[in-house]
Amino acid sequence: ELPMDNHKFAFIICNNNSIMLNECIFYIHQLIIPKNYDIEILTVENASSITSAYNEAMVSCNAKYKIYMHQDVFILNRNFLNDALSIFLSDPKIGLLGMVGYTKISPDGIMWHIPRCGNLYLSSSAPAVPYPPLDTYSYSLEQDGYSSVALIDGFLMMTAYDLRWDEETLTGWDFYDAFQSVNFLENGYRIAVPTQLYPWCLHDSDHFSNLIHYDEFRQCFKQKYHSLLGKNINEIVESMS
Repeated sequence: ELPMDNHKFAFIICNNNSIMLNECIFYIHQLIIPKNYDIEILTVENASSITSAYNEAMVSCNAKYKIYMHQDVFILNRNFLNDALSIFLSDPKIGLLGMVGYTKISPDGIMWHIPRCGNLYLSSSAPAVPYPPLDTYSYSLEQDGYSSVALIDGFLMMTAYDLRWDEETLTGWDFYDAFQSVNFLENGYRIAVPTQLYPWCLHDSDHFSNLIHYDEFRQCFKQKYHSLLGKNINEIVESMS
Protein backbone atom coordinates (compact mmCIF):
# COMPACT_ATOMS: atom_id res chain seq x y z
CA GLU A 1 0.00 0.00 0.00
CA LEU A 2 1.37 3.38 -1.00
CA PRO A 3 1.06 6.12 1.63
CA MET A 4 -1.51 8.57 0.28
CA ASP A 5 -0.27 11.99 -0.82
CA ASN A 6 -3.05 14.43 0.11
CA HIS A 7 -1.44 17.19 -1.94
CA LYS A 8 -1.37 15.46 -5.26
CA PHE A 9 -3.66 15.16 -8.28
CA ALA A 10 -3.36 12.33 -10.79
CA PHE A 11 -4.91 12.40 -14.25
CA ILE A 12 -5.69 8.84 -15.38
CA ILE A 13 -6.40 8.42 -19.07
CA CYS A 14 -7.05 5.35 -21.22
CA ASN A 15 -5.39 5.90 -24.53
CA ASN A 16 -5.56 4.43 -28.01
CA ASN A 17 -5.11 7.61 -30.03
CA SER A 18 -1.95 9.64 -29.55
CA ILE A 19 -3.24 12.76 -31.33
CA MET A 20 -6.25 12.98 -29.01
CA LEU A 21 -4.10 12.17 -25.99
CA ASN A 22 -1.57 14.90 -26.82
CA GLU A 23 -4.30 17.49 -27.06
CA CYS A 24 -5.86 16.29 -23.81
CA ILE A 25 -2.47 16.58 -22.07
CA PHE A 26 -1.85 19.99 -23.66
CA TYR A 27 -4.92 21.31 -21.81
CA ILE A 28 -3.86 19.65 -18.55
CA HIS A 29 -0.53 21.47 -18.79
CA GLN A 30 -2.36 24.82 -18.96
CA LEU A 31 -4.07 24.28 -15.61
CA ILE A 32 -3.24 26.40 -12.60
CA ILE A 33 -1.86 24.05 -9.96
CA PRO A 34 -2.94 24.86 -6.39
CA LYS A 35 -0.13 26.06 -4.14
CA ASN A 36 1.82 23.19 -2.52
CA TYR A 37 0.16 20.58 -4.76
CA ASP A 38 1.66 18.38 -7.46
CA ILE A 39 0.15 16.71 -10.48
CA GLU A 40 0.97 13.56 -12.42
CA ILE A 41 -0.44 12.07 -15.60
CA LEU A 42 -0.89 8.31 -15.98
CA THR A 43 -1.91 6.82 -19.30
CA VAL A 44 -3.04 3.23 -19.74
CA GLU A 45 -2.50 1.71 -23.19
CA ASN A 46 -4.29 -1.26 -24.76
CA ALA A 47 -6.57 -1.89 -21.80
CA SER A 48 -9.00 -4.81 -22.06
CA SER A 49 -11.67 -2.81 -20.21
CA ILE A 50 -11.96 0.63 -18.71
CA THR A 51 -12.55 -0.78 -15.21
CA SER A 52 -9.41 -2.94 -15.26
CA ALA A 53 -7.39 0.01 -16.57
CA TYR A 54 -8.71 2.30 -13.85
CA ASN A 55 -8.06 -0.26 -11.10
CA GLU A 56 -4.53 -0.82 -12.36
CA ALA A 57 -3.81 2.91 -12.36
CA MET A 58 -5.54 3.45 -9.02
CA VAL A 59 -3.41 0.97 -7.08
CA SER A 60 -0.18 2.19 -8.67
CA CYS A 61 -0.78 5.81 -7.73
CA ASN A 62 -0.64 7.58 -4.36
CA ALA A 63 -2.44 10.80 -5.29
CA LYS A 64 -5.45 11.49 -3.08
CA TYR A 65 -7.29 13.19 -5.93
CA LYS A 66 -7.62 11.12 -9.08
CA ILE A 67 -9.17 12.44 -12.28
CA TYR A 68 -10.32 9.56 -14.48
CA MET A 69 -10.98 10.99 -17.92
CA HIS A 70 -11.36 10.10 -21.57
CA GLN A 71 -8.57 11.01 -23.97
CA ASP A 72 -11.04 13.17 -25.96
CA VAL A 73 -11.84 15.47 -23.01
CA PHE A 74 -10.18 18.89 -22.91
CA ILE A 75 -10.33 20.80 -19.62
CA LEU A 76 -10.93 24.45 -20.51
CA ASN A 77 -11.32 25.85 -17.01
CA ARG A 78 -7.76 26.71 -16.08
CA ASN A 79 -8.84 26.97 -12.43
CA PHE A 80 -10.29 23.44 -12.55
CA LEU A 81 -8.07 22.01 -9.80
CA ASN A 82 -8.66 24.85 -7.33
CA ASP A 83 -12.39 24.87 -8.04
CA ALA A 84 -12.73 21.10 -7.63
CA LEU A 85 -10.51 21.08 -4.55
CA SER A 86 -12.64 23.73 -2.84
CA ILE A 87 -15.71 21.50 -3.30
CA PHE A 88 -13.96 18.45 -1.85
CA LEU A 89 -12.53 20.44 1.07
CA SER A 90 -15.95 21.98 1.84
CA ASP A 91 -17.30 18.55 2.86
CA PRO A 92 -15.20 15.40 3.45
CA LYS A 93 -18.28 13.34 2.61
CA ILE A 94 -17.97 14.38 -1.04
CA GLY A 95 -16.08 11.51 -2.63
CA LEU A 96 -16.82 11.89 -6.32
CA LEU A 97 -17.17 14.84 -8.66
CA GLY A 98 -18.25 15.04 -12.30
CA MET A 99 -19.04 17.67 -14.91
CA VAL A 100 -22.49 16.35 -15.86
CA GLY A 101 -24.80 14.55 -13.46
CA TYR A 102 -28.29 13.30 -12.80
CA THR A 103 -30.22 13.81 -9.57
CA LYS A 104 -32.30 10.71 -10.25
CA ILE A 105 -31.67 7.17 -11.51
CA SER A 106 -33.71 6.60 -14.64
CA PRO A 107 -36.31 3.80 -14.40
CA ASP A 108 -34.78 2.19 -17.51
CA GLY A 109 -31.20 2.68 -16.30
CA ILE A 110 -30.30 5.01 -19.19
CA MET A 111 -28.73 8.13 -17.74
CA TRP A 112 -29.54 10.56 -20.49
CA HIS A 113 -33.28 9.86 -20.25
CA ILE A 114 -33.25 12.02 -17.10
CA PRO A 115 -32.79 15.83 -16.97
CA ARG A 116 -29.16 16.60 -16.27
CA CYS A 117 -27.24 19.21 -14.36
CA GLY A 118 -23.78 20.56 -14.94
CA ASN A 119 -22.45 21.77 -18.26
CA LEU A 120 -20.41 20.61 -21.22
CA TYR A 121 -19.25 21.65 -24.65
CA LEU A 122 -19.64 18.85 -27.18
CA SER A 123 -17.46 19.20 -30.23
CA SER A 124 -20.48 20.25 -32.32
CA SER A 125 -21.28 23.10 -29.91
CA ALA A 126 -17.68 23.94 -29.15
CA PRO A 127 -16.36 27.45 -29.58
CA ALA A 128 -15.35 28.12 -33.17
CA VAL A 129 -11.88 27.05 -34.20
CA PRO A 130 -9.43 28.46 -33.44
CA TYR A 131 -10.75 28.22 -29.90
CA PRO A 132 -10.63 31.40 -27.85
CA PRO A 133 -7.19 31.79 -26.27
CA LEU A 134 -6.75 29.66 -23.18
CA ASP A 135 -6.23 32.59 -20.85
CA THR A 136 -9.78 33.75 -21.51
CA TYR A 137 -11.13 30.53 -19.98
CA SER A 138 -11.13 31.27 -16.29
CA TYR A 139 -14.33 30.23 -14.65
CA SER A 140 -14.87 30.22 -10.97
CA LEU A 141 -17.45 28.81 -8.64
CA GLU A 142 -20.57 30.75 -7.90
CA GLN A 143 -22.21 30.70 -4.52
CA ASP A 144 -23.49 27.22 -3.68
CA GLY A 145 -21.04 25.87 -6.13
CA TYR A 146 -22.44 22.39 -6.75
CA SER A 147 -25.44 20.06 -6.96
CA SER A 148 -25.63 16.71 -5.16
CA VAL A 149 -26.44 13.97 -7.64
CA ALA A 150 -27.08 10.22 -7.90
CA LEU A 151 -24.98 9.56 -11.00
CA ILE A 152 -22.31 11.31 -13.05
CA ASP A 153 -21.28 10.90 -16.65
CA GLY A 154 -18.02 9.01 -17.09
CA PHE A 155 -16.16 11.32 -19.47
CA LEU A 156 -14.58 12.87 -16.36
CA MET A 157 -14.85 11.40 -12.85
CA MET A 158 -12.74 12.89 -10.07
CA THR A 159 -12.38 11.02 -6.78
CA ALA A 160 -11.11 11.91 -3.32
CA TYR A 161 -11.17 8.28 -2.12
CA ASP A 162 -10.18 5.02 -3.76
CA LEU A 163 -12.98 2.52 -4.36
CA ARG A 164 -12.40 -0.43 -6.64
CA TRP A 165 -14.05 -0.33 -10.06
CA ASP A 166 -16.20 -3.39 -10.74
CA GLU A 167 -14.06 -5.11 -13.36
CA GLU A 168 -15.67 -8.50 -12.70
CA THR A 169 -19.10 -7.36 -13.95
CA LEU A 170 -17.96 -4.64 -16.35
CA THR A 171 -15.68 -6.22 -18.90
CA GLY A 172 -16.10 -3.51 -21.52
CA TRP A 173 -16.38 0.26 -21.85
CA ASP A 174 -19.95 0.95 -20.76
CA PHE A 175 -21.89 1.67 -17.59
CA TYR A 176 -18.78 1.88 -15.38
CA ASP A 177 -19.81 5.43 -14.47
CA ALA A 178 -23.27 4.43 -13.21
CA PHE A 179 -21.91 1.46 -11.24
CA GLN A 180 -19.11 3.51 -9.70
CA SER A 181 -21.49 6.35 -8.79
CA VAL A 182 -23.73 3.98 -6.85
CA ASN A 183 -20.65 2.35 -5.32
CA PHE A 184 -19.69 5.75 -3.83
CA LEU A 185 -23.21 6.31 -2.52
CA GLU A 186 -23.28 2.83 -0.96
CA ASN A 187 -20.03 3.64 0.82
CA GLY A 188 -21.60 6.73 2.39
CA TYR A 189 -20.08 9.34 0.10
CA ARG A 190 -21.77 12.19 -1.75
CA ILE A 191 -21.41 13.02 -5.43
CA ALA A 192 -21.07 16.63 -6.61
CA VAL A 193 -21.47 18.38 -9.94
CA PRO A 194 -20.08 21.93 -9.95
CA THR A 195 -22.27 24.82 -11.02
CA GLN A 196 -20.63 25.91 -14.27
CA LEU A 197 -21.65 29.21 -15.76
CA TYR A 198 -19.47 28.21 -18.71
CA PRO A 199 -18.62 24.54 -19.31
CA TRP A 200 -15.34 23.53 -17.69
CA CYS A 201 -14.72 20.81 -20.28
CA LEU A 202 -15.09 20.05 -23.94
CA HIS A 203 -15.85 16.45 -24.93
CA ASP A 204 -14.80 15.87 -28.52
CA SER A 205 -16.67 12.63 -29.02
CA ASP A 206 -19.18 10.81 -31.08
CA HIS A 207 -21.23 9.75 -28.08
CA PHE A 208 -22.90 6.73 -29.65
CA SER A 209 -19.93 5.32 -31.49
CA ASN A 210 -19.79 1.96 -29.77
CA LEU A 211 -22.73 0.72 -27.79
CA ILE A 212 -22.51 -2.96 -28.71
CA HIS A 213 -22.38 -4.15 -25.11
CA TYR A 214 -24.21 -1.17 -23.67
CA ASP A 215 -27.51 -2.99 -23.29
CA GLU A 216 -25.94 -6.05 -21.69
CA PHE A 217 -24.43 -3.89 -18.93
CA ARG A 218 -27.63 -1.87 -18.63
CA GLN A 219 -29.45 -5.11 -17.79
CA CYS A 220 -26.75 -5.90 -15.18
CA PHE A 221 -27.24 -2.45 -13.68
CA LYS A 222 -31.04 -2.80 -13.58
CA GLN A 223 -30.76 -6.22 -11.98
CA LYS A 224 -28.21 -5.19 -9.36
CA TYR A 225 -29.84 -1.87 -8.45
CA HIS A 226 -33.50 -2.54 -9.26
CA SER A 227 -34.52 -1.09 -5.87
CA LEU A 228 -32.98 2.28 -6.84
CA LEU A 229 -34.52 2.66 -10.30
CA GLY A 230 -36.67 5.78 -10.59
CA LYS A 231 -35.50 7.19 -7.23
CA ASN A 232 -33.98 10.60 -6.71
CA ILE A 233 -30.81 11.21 -4.72
CA ASN A 234 -32.62 11.93 -1.43
CA GLU A 235 -34.68 8.74 -1.68
CA ILE A 236 -31.56 6.76 -2.54
CA VAL A 237 -29.59 8.09 0.43
CA GLU A 238 -32.57 7.38 2.69
CA SER A 239 -32.91 3.81 1.42
CA MET A 240 -29.22 3.19 2.13
CA SER A 241 -29.06 4.62 5.63
